[in-house]
Amino acid sequence: MKAFHITGPTGLDALQQVDLPEPIVGPRDVLIDMKAWSLNYRDLGMPHGGYYRNDKVKRDPPMIPLSDGAGEVVAVGDEVTRFQVGDRVAGIFFQDWIGGELTDQQIGSALGGAIDGVLAERVVLPESGCVSIPESYSFQQAATLPCAAVTAWQSLTLGGLQAGQCVLMLGTGGVSIFALQFAKAFGARTIITSSSDEKLEHARRLGADVTINYREHPDWQEKVLAATDGVGVDNVIEVGGAGTLEKSIASAKTSGRVSLIGVLTGQPDQNPSPMMVLFKRLTVQGIYVGSRDMFEAMNRAITVNQIVPIIDRSFGFDETRAAYEYMRSGAHFGKVVITR
Repeated sequence: MKAFHITGPTGLDALQQVDLPEPIVGPRDVLIDMKAWSLNYRDLGMPHGGYYRNDKVKRDPPMIPLSDGAGEVVAVGDEVTRFQVGDRVAGIFFQDWIGGELTDQQIGSALGGAIDGVLAERVVLPESGCVSIPESYSFQQAATLPCAAVTAWQSLTLGGLQAGQCVLMLGTGGVSIFALQFAKAFGARTIITSSSDEKLEHARRLGADVTINYREHPDWQEKVLAATDGVGVDNVIEVGGAGTLEKSIASAKTSGRVSLIGVLTGQPDQNPSPMMVLFKRLTVQGIYVGSRDMFEAMNRAITVNQIVPIIDRSFGFDETRAAYEYMRSGAHFGKVVITR
């Protein structure tokens, strides 16, 4: 079968299509004929030597990349009870994180990082590491869910988001756009930033109440405060990391929350002073995707609210490297998908 390997830390040249033996199905496994995949920012780091959040789980190449994909079950092990042939499924990001709090052991089960991912024509996963996808979704739409959508979902639900509260999203990538859609479903007021007026217009069509061009307004936290009568927002979906964290802290209200997700800007060791966190009594919560329980709860909310993922562009399986290049360009709004 065809698959992709990351063969070393040499950039996208290390992303190579290979032929692999058919995977073997164990007694509690399901064999999935993969139909579609999606990219996350994390995936861009893997061909360059890894993603720093996985440092405690070293994985030597070659490795099959990607955590996000969806397909059809074509075979099941003798002891499988959750699925049957013909079911449409997606794998969960952490194969061992079913519910409760995340542990070190579960971090070692991250698809496309600590263990082989799903960028192959057929994949074997334990039945416990899969969820059924929403009935109304295509495989392309379902492939966008395992990382970005679950991350956005946990960011909002962990803080107990309520109708009438205000959420700030940074940028218009996959996590931020899912967070915008979920926040609107919760009845929240939404603020979103981007360097592109075109993307901000698209965000307004999705329901964004306030849009801020951070290139035109580099001190964008002042615009956030002005839009909230000087109070600040209840929750910041912080995907930038060290380069934006100080402004995110300034944008949060007293006793508010900063959901710390990404590393898009700056270096992990470039941290702002913690004093404003103390003085404002903020909760700064690290978010690392989510559990199977969260994924399934999110899918129920997706079905009830008829939320449709925003797919910017789709590439063929043989165009995988072009998909990576497009993701790296930052031109996308929402998700970048690969399909068979």
